[in-house]
Amino acid sequence: MLKAVILIGGPQKGTRFRPLSFEVPKPLFPVAGVPMLQHHIEACVKVPNMKEILIIGFYQPNEELNRFLFNSQQEFKIPIRYLQEYAALGTGGGIYHFRDQILSGNPEAFFVMNADVCSAFPLAEMLIFQKEHGEPNSFVILGTTANRKQSLNYGCLVENENTNEVLHYVEKPSTFVSDIINCGIYLFNPEIFQHIGTVFQKNQQDMRVEDSDIVDPAQVIRLEQDIFTALAGQGKLYVYKTLSFWSQIKSAGSAIYASRLYLNQYHTTHPERLASNKQGGPNISGNVYIHPTASIDPTATLGPNVSIGTGVTIGAGVRVRESIILHGANLQDHCCVLNSIVGWESTIGKWARVEGTPSDPNPNDPFAKIDSETLFRDGKLTPSITILGCNVTIPSEVIVLNSIVLPHKDLNRSFKNQIIL
Repeated sequence: MLKAVILIGGPQKGTRFRPLSFEVPKPLFPVAGVPMLQHHIEACVKVPNMKEILIIGFYQPNEELNRFLFNSQQEFKIPIRYLQEYAALGTGGGIYHFRDQILSGNPEAFFVMNADVCSAFPLAEMLIFQKEHGEPNSFVILGTTANRKQSLNYGCLVENENTNEVLHYVEKPSTFVSDIINCGIYLFNPEIFQHIGTVFQKNQQDMRVEDSDIVDPAQVIRLEQDIFTALAGQGKLYVYKTLSFWSQIKSAGSAIYASRLYLNQYHTTHPERLASNKQGGPNISGNVYIHPTASIDPTATLGPNVSIGTGVTIGAGVRVRESIILHGANLQDHCCVLNSIVGWESTIGKWARVEGTPSDPNPNDPFAKIDSETLFRDGKLTPSITILGCNVTIPSEVIVLNSIVLPHKDLNRSFKNQIIL
């Protein structure tokens, strides 16, 4: 019997995802047409003998999250539960706090996945790898290769190339350690809680009263720094390196890149989700997802890498490329949307242009990853995709370039490299 745990964090995280995270919890933001979390769930239910999926975070349960959980259980025919933390407990503290729920039913192993990653999720392959490497109670980290410079932004693993054992682990090192990085997807067995428990007991012994800013700071445990660093070189930790796609989803720009990766994967996993050129329909170029409720003029051109949400209206002659159009948006005749996210219920007027700068990885470097830039660099807004919050109105013939428009704004002129409050 197997289980899966998905770590979704909480509302004070995801600041680089604003203003989109104002309207919906980041894990429910649609990527390639479905909520970010659904890609994880779809991967989990394909694993034989998967009995339950637990979602751990400290978002307050709300109507949208509850509806997603209910619909997912109905669709995938598997128990899915949300376990709310009382505080931010870290990647290890969260699963330790809910260890009784994870261990109920005596699973032989369980996956732990961070919600803000995009991946092909080779979970079945990790199970086979775990049986072939190390002792029965060993643990597996999914790894991939990054370039030397970008590896400093991730957890880095040094492996024994013959056995794939992790000999050394450093989280975000200051100097180059290894080009093998941690993907935030793990395969554990119940013994992992003994190692987390050891850290918890040490935290309790080291804890001073003046440090007690939260209910129980001893429970704040990080898998990466507190557990993996200690397990490396002990014959307990192994790395399975994937050659398939993987990316973090930290910023809105990375959501568009993740959408591109998932849309491409749909050729294999969900071909029914990809639009095609049909008589009387719009011109489709490359991979495009269109929700069945969207209304699109046949003279519009969409793609590549476009996702159109529920109830979207797209007028005559509209051009959309490398963008996510969220539900209820209205793109009026002959407007142009490139490298952008158009928020819920927003309107783009006739002949308007909304364009951003792509933040894609270096196409000439096969190991390059996307950079999750901060909003500002050297006191200036970092050129990136353009984001329109919900209920934004762009008048006809207005141009918006490399800008972020907060919700409920009606623009009356063109903007470039601005945050419009």
